[in-house]
Amino acid sequence: MEPAHPDTTRTREPRGLIPVLAAVTAVAPLATDMYVPGFPRIASDLGTSGAAVQLSLTGFLVGLAVGQIVLGPLSDRVGRRPVLLGGAIAFTLLSLACAAAPSIVVLDAARVLQGIAGAAGLVVARAVVTDRFAGVAAARRFSTLSVIVFVAPVVAPLAGALVLALGSWRAVFGVLAAFGALLVAGVWAWVPESLPATDRSRGGLRKTVAAMAGLLRDRLLVGHLLALAFGGAALFGYIAGSAFVFQGVYGMSPTAYGLVFASNAVGMLLAGAAFGRLAGSRPVPVLLASGAAVALASATVLVALLLAGLDTPGGTWACLFGTTAGLGMMLPAAVTTVQERGRSAPGATSGILGGAQFVLGAAAAPLPGLLGVTTAFPTAAVVLGALLLAVAALAGLARPWARTAHRG
Repeated sequence: MEPAHPDTTRTREPRGLIPVLAAVTAVAPLATDMYVPGFPRIASDLGTSGAAVQLSLTGFLVGLAVGQIVLGPLSDRVGRRPVLLGGAIAFTLLSLACAAAPSIVVLDAARVLQGIAGAAGLVVARAVVTDRFAGVAAARRFSTLSVIVFVAPVVAPLAGALVLALGSWRAVFGVLAAFGALLVAGVWAWVPESLPATDRSRGGLRKTVAAMAGLLRDRLLVGHLLALAFGGAALFGYIAGSAFVFQGVYGMSPTAYGLVFASNAVGMLLAGAAFGRLAGSRPVPVLLASGAAVALASATVLVALLLAGLDTPGGTWACLFGTTAGLGMMLPAAVTTVQERGRSAPGATSGILGGAQFVLGAAAAPLPGLLGVTTAFPTAAVVLGALLLAVAALAGLARPWARTAHRG
């Protein structure tokens, strides 16, 4: 068994650094679907169709993926602080543009740009952690950031519903703009530059592409990257299909569904916290394998129960709780491994990681609805299928190389 990495902090941690990084990490996932409960009102107010409003969500996810791929390597060249500050300022202004949008065309365009701006927080926060921390210290902080990325979209619609109860859908974007303004102040005060000028990458686009291509030649990194991306796809499939399952199939009230949703989010948070605590005494690969095993076993049991005709709300909830809890340990472990393997170019690594994560998440989200919403099986099948691909990536790419590295 390989030893756990030492708890290493490369430089003194500024007061407030991790809370601010957590906040800038949360803003884009919150903005992803916080306004979803207001879709009917948006369509009515702007005189458009539900499909056109849905396009604003797709556009945001595209912007989020592209933004991470572009802004990550950019932060390797110009430093973390300019990209983070610029992203927070742009996010604030674009949130105001969304709030004031006079038409669906303006809203859709502003959402794409808002996604690009919001990507700065996601991609740079991971790079800052890689700059400042290593080993267990990095793993614990990646645990915090990773759980936020995946839990925030789960709780965002609940927060959005509260705002809508007090105001219009435009108020949701007003809240996001206020949050963005606070982030500008927080980054300015508590996030100093973590990448010295002497350590920044040189050269233009060609060198950036070459660096990213070099990262993708590392099979161990790619194995964990694919596991992370497919694990994220499983989670987004669950998020997209759960309302159909618990309200449409099982007839739960919105309140009861909210409690089920919240309980699964709590399970994921607790599992992420457990990863951060256990990383000091257990190797990260062991924790990753444990989380993947729990998630895969839970999803497999759910599909087996549904195929056997044992379709009950309690059984489905218990299996999905196990799945999300397993992901809560698996995903931060995968993030930690990918960022550690790509330490030579943290921004580029973070960009590839985030881009893959959200591209597959966006692809998986509509699948439960396309496959049918009259039973729980389509959602369960999407979740299980994504997890099987995640485990296949680990088994086919990561494990053989991990053994070689251990023997060497």
